[in-house]
Amino acid sequence: MKVHEFQAKEVLRRFGVAVPESGVAATPEEAEAVARELGGGTVVVKAQIHAGGRGKGGGVKVVGGPEEARAAAEAMLGTALVTHQTGPEGRIVRRVIIESGMDIARELYAGIVLDRARETFVFMASAEGGVEIEEVAARSPEKIIKEWFDPSRGLMPYQARNLAYAIGLEGKQASNAAKFFIALARATVETDASLAEINPLVVTGDGEVLALDAKMNFDDNALGRHPDIAEYHDPHEEEPLEVEAHTYDLNYIKLDGNIGCMVNGAGLAMATMDLIKYAGGEPANFLDVGGAADVDTVANGFRILMSDENVKAVLINIFGGIVRCDRVALGVVEAMSKVEVDVPVVVRLEGTNAEEAAGILEESDLEFGVATNFKEAAEMAVAALNA
Repeated sequence: MKVHEFQAKEVLRRFGVAVPESGVAATPEEAEAVARELGGGTVVVKAQIHAGGRGKGGGVKVVGGPEEARAAAEAMLGTALVTHQTGPEGRIVRRVIIESGMDIARELYAGIVLDRARETFVFMASAEGGVEIEEVAARSPEKIIKEWFDPSRGLMPYQARNLAYAIGLEGKQASNAAKFFIALARATVETDASLAEINPLVVTGDGEVLALDAKMNFDDNALGRHPDIAEYHDPHEEEPLEVEAHTYDLNYIKLDGNIGCMVNGAGLAMATMDLIKYAGGEPANFLDVGGAADVDTVANGFRILMSDENVKAVLINIFGGIVRCDRVALGVVEAMSKVEVDVPVVVRLEGTNAEEAAGILEESDLEFGVATNFKEAAEMAVAALNA
C-alpha cells in the first residue's frame, strides 16, 4: 500500500526520523492558517498525490508567506496534477502539505528496499539527491552506496557511519546522518514497509539532516498488524476498477491493452498475459479470480472486465483444480446474461468438470469462441480483435 508524503512523515516522526515542521491543508484557508502557525515566513506548498515528479509538474511551490501559501494552495487543490508517473490524465490534488522553508546546504539520497535475491533489506545512499535513483543507477551506478542489514538486528552503527562517510559527510553532519539512517531502518522494519525513500535527504547550513521528501510503501499482507497505517489508505489514488474489484476479493490490476483476461491463479494469469503478447496482442488487465471461484466471483469478475472501455475482447482461461470448471461456466453465462457484452469472448476451460462446463456453454444461447489449448486460446483472442 502506498501512502502520501505527509503520512509517511507522520510514521517517520514516531521513530525519531528528522522531518521539517509542517501541516496539512485541504482548503486554501487551512493552508494560510498552517503557514501562520509555522511562523509566517517562507514555506513550501506541496501537492499530495501518489506520484513522483510533482515539482516538474507544478505541484511544489516555494512562497513568501501565508497569503502566498493560500494562493498556491488554491491553484493546486481540486486540479489534476500531471507528472511523468500519473499519465496524461493526472491525479486530482485533494490535500497539500505546508512545510517550513530551510537553509539547504546539500541534497542527498537515502532509501531502503527489500533485496529479494539476498532475502534481506538493503540500505542505499547517494551524494546525488534530488535526482531519480534510477537515473543515477543507469548513469553512475558506482555512486550508489549499499549496505545490507538483517531486519532482526537493524542497521548497525558502523554501517550507518560507512554510508555517511561514503557520501561525503563528516563531523556533525556524519553523526546526524548516522542517527537518521538507523532510525529510518528501524521505521522500515517495524512497520513492515517494503520501501522507504528519502529524496532529497537534505543537510542544512547548521549540519542538521532531514527528510525533505518521503515515500513509503507497506506490505498489504502485514496491514493487519498496523491498523493505524491501514487507515492511511486513499482509494482516490487508485484505479476505480481496482478499488471495486477489491470489494469482491478479486486480484485485479488494470493495464493498457485491449484484451481482458480472467484467470484463476496468479501464475496462470501471468502466463496468459505472456501468451497474449506472444500472439501479438496486449492484455488489458491482470485478473485472478482465485482458487475457490464460484458463480458470484466469476460474475463479478466479468462485470469488472466489461466496465473497462478499452476491452475489445475477453479471454477466460481457467484450469480446474480446486475450482470447478462448471462453476466458472455458470458464472460466465450468468454474467453475460446480466451485463451487456458487445465484444468477442474466448473461453478455455480445462480440468475438474471441464466436460460439464463445455456442455453448459454449448447449451446457452450465448456466442463463445471455445479453445482446446492454451496457445490456441491466446491466438483466438487476438484474432477476434480483427474479426
